[in-house]
Amino acid sequence: MKIRTLLTSVLATALTLSTTSASAVEHYPTRNITDVVTWSAGGGTDVINRVATASMAKYLGTNINVINKPGGVSGSVGLLEGYNSAPDGYTFVGLSESNVAAAVMGGWDNRMDVFDYFIVASSPDVISVSKSSPFNTIEELVAHVQENPGKVRVGAGSAGSLHHINYLAFEKGINGEMNFIPFPGSSRSQNAALSGEVDVVITSVAEQNQLIQSGDFKALATLTENPFTVGDIEIPSGLQTYPVLQEYLPISQAIGFAMKKETPVEIKKTVAKAFASAMQSEEVQTYANENHYELVGEFGKKANERMARLESLFSWTLWDLEAAKISPETLGIPKPE
Repeated sequence: MKIRTLLTSVLATALTLSTTSASAVEHYPTRNITDVVTWSAGGGTDVINRVATASMAKYLGTNINVINKPGGVSGSVGLLEGYNSAPDGYTFVGLSESNVAAAVMGGWDNRMDVFDYFIVASSPDVISVSKSSPFNTIEELVAHVQENPGKVRVGAGSAGSLHHINYLAFEKGINGEMNFIPFPGSSRSQNAALSGEVDVVITSVAEQNQLIQSGDFKALATLTENPFTVGDIEIPSGLQTYPVLQEYLPISQAIGFAMKKETPVEIKKTVAKAFASAMQSEEVQTYANENHYELVGEFGKKANERMARLESLFSWTLWDLEAAKISPETLGIPKPE
């Protein structure tokens, strides 16, 4: 009799939980959502997440609160917070392509396929110096680096980031040696260049846009195949000046957010509709145009495939450049095709 009563109680509880879960999915969202950004405030990932989720919040009818959890290796502090959250749709992970190196850099033990992705935008990287710097061209900088090994200090985000990879590829391509100073995000790297803590900064055009147009930064070269125009300023292509850089570059950026893969499909569909609406919104498109971002607007299979390719490319590039701590092969990360 006791066993039958216990069974009845368990079945009733299971039925109640199932009904509650189905109701939660159907009425999602019923409370505020948190977007855990893996990089510091003021950087490209942070601002893009704030602009995009503000538009999404109008569609969803709830607040999306953006918080910054930088630190660790390749943004692993924020990644882990997002990964350890419940798969209920109430936690987004604001991230970029630079997070895909977390495993090979020793930041965490997971592959990036634990998430589903929503890619908002992309912007190319640029090598810049402060207005007080003696360097006015990329050639002058390179000559100084080659004559003074290990003396030039470079800020380029955190270890394993896109900016770090660009730094490593540039350093190898010019056959020079510089001093990499890691920071937990682009804005910190740029502030270090402004204060004189570093001599050179490598972050995205979008992140440096206002500093370049105000004259606080002198943009020496973009890490793109062609020159890039910011306002009235044409920035030379570093890949044209130094063709050997094309062995590893260019590598595209991918900024957006993710949700745990186990999140119910219907919730992800609701988020996808809000995301698609945001990509068409005037505020998102205006911000992208004014700040030199290319809108991507990918989600689902296409976005996941993009991040998988970037994980492969970043991981094996860092390994080839002798910067990774863990072999991508041991992590099951395939070589880029």
